[in-house]
Amino acid sequence: MNELDVRKKIIRLCQQMNASGLNQGSSGNISARHHDAMLITPSGIPYDRLLPEDIARLSLDADEGEWEGPCRPSSEWHFHHSILRARPDLNGIIHTHSMFATIVSMSRDFIPACHYMIAAFGGSTVRCAEYETFGTPELSASILLAMKDRSACLLANHGMVVGGRNLDNAMWAAVELETLARMYYHARLAGGMTVLPDDEMTRVLERFKTYGQVDKPAG
Repeated sequence: MNELDVRKKIIRLCQQMNASGLNQGSSGNISARHHDAMLITPSGIPYDRLLPEDIARLSLDADEGEWEGPCRPSSEWHFHHSILRARPDLNGIIHTHSMFATIVSMSRDFIPACHYMIAAFGGSTVRCAEYETFGTPELSASILLAMKDRSACLLANHGMVVGGRNLDNAMWAAVELETLARMYYHARLAGGMTVLPDDEMTRVLERFKTYGQVDKPAG
């Protein structure tokens, strides 16, 4: 996609995540890698009023956080920037304050292998990043640690962040993580659960290497 298409895609997904209940107001944020830059939602503008030119552009090569565009980037630009710089396998990042992921994060708990789909995020758990004040470099560092060998994490007393190979994949991951958090929350209310053993999760993780549609080689 060209840059205008990416900007429009970010806006559509913002509106989609609010319409689906995955997020509320302008509390979440979405970013995407576009060549050597990051495109990210602006701070505090309702999604139904966003225009493509409102999406802020930041260089991935610079550390200062200077942006291009008429609108200041999301207050959480720092961790989006840090993830995209550290993780070349991720090209779309979504952060939400979704209901059940946030509830679990309030207990500063991780999500164990209560369902095999936990493997979709790269391991046998979805970790919870240590609490740090929003919008700070310290929060970025906490997230990068929690996402080591993972494509998602919870944020203590805050919400969730997920990454994907593209924006659509990231949105799928956000919905899946919220679904798993809801299952985990209700399983605990029901009196507990059986967590899948490590050897089973090793088998599941191996199978996930070929999960979904795989691009055919050219020719």
